[in-house]
Amino acid sequence: MAVSFEQTGAGEWTLDVKGYSCPHPQMYTKKAMQKMGSGDVLTLVFDNPSSGESILAMCESDGNDVFQRSEDAGNFIWKIRKA
Repeated sequence: MAVSFEQTGAGEWTLDVKGYSCPHPQMYTKKAMQKMGSGDVLTLVFDNPSSGESILAMCESDGNDVFQRSEDAGNFIWKIRKA
C-alpha cells in the first residue's frame, strides 16, 4: 500500500490513494494539487467512500472543479481540474 503520484501527460496527473482512510486521501490530494499548475487535471483513485465528501468540500473551497466521477469495482475515480 503506497501512494502513487505521477505525471501521465502534458498537464495530466494521477494520484492513487487506495487503501488509505480519512484524512489521508484528502491530505494527499491537497499536496498533489499544490504541485500542479492551473488548468492541470488530476485523476484521483481512492476506495474509501467517506473520503469523497471531504475531498469534494476541499475542492469547492479551493475553487477546483470535480468534473467527472465514476466508480469501478469499489474504486472511486474522479477527475479534478485545478483552478
